Amino acid sequence: MCTFAEKIKKTQLLMKEKKEEKEKKEVNSQPLSLKNLTKSSVWDIQENDIFRMMDGAEKDAEIKDSLRHYVDIIRSAFMIEELKDDSNGIREKYQKQGYKVGNIKLGDDVSVMWAIKKRPIMRVTDLTYENIRHITAAKLVEVLERNFGGGWDSLSQSIQDIIESGFDISTTTLPKDRLHKKGGMYEKKIADGYEVLEVPKGTWVEAIFAKLKPETYKPRMKFDTRRDEEEDDEDADVEIIDDYNKPDEDDVEIEEPDDDEITEDNYRTTFELGNDEDEDAESLSDYIADE
Repeated sequence: MCTFAEKIKKTQLLMKEKKEEKEKKEVNSQPLSLKNLTKSSVWDIQENDIFRMMDGAEKDAEIKDSLRHYVDIIRSAFMIEELKDDSNGIREKYQKQGYKVGNIKLGDDVSVMWAIKKRPIMRVTDLTYENIRHITAAKLVEVLERNFGGGWDSLSQSIQDIIESGFDISTTTLPKDRLHKKGGMYEKKIADGYEVLEVPKGTWVEAIFAKLKPETYKPRMKFDTRRDEEEDDEDADVEIIDDYNKPDEDDVEIEEPDDDEITEDNYRTTFELGNDEDEDAESLSDYIADE
């Protein structure tokens, strides 16, 4: 039976998941355009989407002024060839290579022909922080298998970091006859949705398990400036006294009296006694005795 605290925790977790799901739907519901295209989201679109986005770009002053910036983003995920020759032979040549060919209008009287093709992810060196979350675990295993030789540790640390930014990775090395043991790690990982790559190492096998990490959405932080404004108003009422050049009390020098100015009227050597003259006189007996 769950305790009250556990119920509260489960409720909070459920509310958080619903909030993240709502934010995810809001993000996905926004149609991609050149203005909100990033080096990550560009991997979600295809060649025909590029031509659609570029259509009418010359009419938008903001896009026209920053066209090079948007083209750089597109080039991070697509290969772009500007075709100088508009002949059918050139067009067919690129189309056979998997390119999409179309006209891009850059101004009222300026247009160019582009051949566009999505950059393939064939080798581990093609993996980046921007595209790693845009491939499946099965595709990752395919890329690793094409480049592997020495197992997971044969990859550079930078490539491992890129892969682990998008996938949960775990490895195990066991003898061939023990790897597929019933109820073992291999069987549990497969049941949990992991893809696996087996790398033979003599009589042993290294199994590399990969599963796409769940994507988390972090809402933008909103800062409340009212508190700062109130503090500024309070500070405005405080009078600031500039006493930087005022000397400290310890630094004040006491002037010594001038011997020529000392007279009988302004200098006394007598002691002032309190109300009880006998008590004060008794305390001075030691001084009198010494004389």
